[in-house]
Amino acid sequence: MSESQSRYSIVERLTQKKLDIISQKLELAEDLKLKQQKVEQLKKEIEDWEDDIQQDIERTRRLKKRETEKSEIGSENAKQRMAAKEAALDEKIKAIDKALERIEEISKTSPTNQ
Repeated sequence: MSESQSRYSIVERLTQKKLDIISQKLELAEDLKLKQQKVEQLKKEIEDWEDDIQQDIERTRRLKKRETEKSEIGSENAKQRMAAKEAALDEKIKAIDKALERIEEISKTSPTNQ
């Protein structure tokens, strides 16, 4: 009977060892699976991040273009206002020059009291 208990004990220990090894093997497979999922998750995050960056770049490009267009319109309007003001000032200068010419003519033709 001792011999059968000894065999039984050996079989039990070997079976337990086999179960432990199978468990370790399963843990390795699970660990690998988790690491592969992590890699896929990181790849997806990079892809999403790149998409976000691209959208930000496009949004910023559109804003900069609008800002440039507004600035160009403002510059053109300023040119037109400047030209109109210059023309008005030129007219005032011509009017003053005419007035000065008349005063000079009047001064030449009228006797001066001294």
